[in-house]
Amino acid sequence: MSIKAQGAHVFLDYTGAFFQNETDGAWMLERMREAVAATPAREVHAHVESFDGTVSPPGFAAVVLIDESHLSAHSYADRGLLALDCFTCGATNPDAVADHVHAALTKAFPELVLERRERVNRFLHSR
Repeated sequence: MSIKAQGAHVFLDYTGAFFQNETDGAWMLERMREAVAATPAREVHAHVESFDGTVSPPGFAAVVLIDESHLSAHSYADRGLLALDCFTCGATNPDAVADHVHAALTKAFPELVLERRERVNRFLHSR
């Protein structure tokens, strides 16, 4: 019996992403929205929440919901940590979305290091 996948999830972990101010979350969200717009995915909703360090560590969480699932980013700005994930279950290739965001990040952050990029098949089934 063969296992098939209906979707895929791409994870990216970065170091060297030292976001400096509260508007950086909005900048990241815009890059994410541009990445989604460059693919067949359809944006459903987008939101960013910035954290000033009083309750949570400084940084942000951003998400673009798409009809196929989501693209999200979470930053620990003071530590230079950034985690992205892109999950699609339709015709949109999550690697294409991730590639767009990665290109924008490497242009903005010369010291950025991609520590991990992993693709995991999702919605596994045997039919």
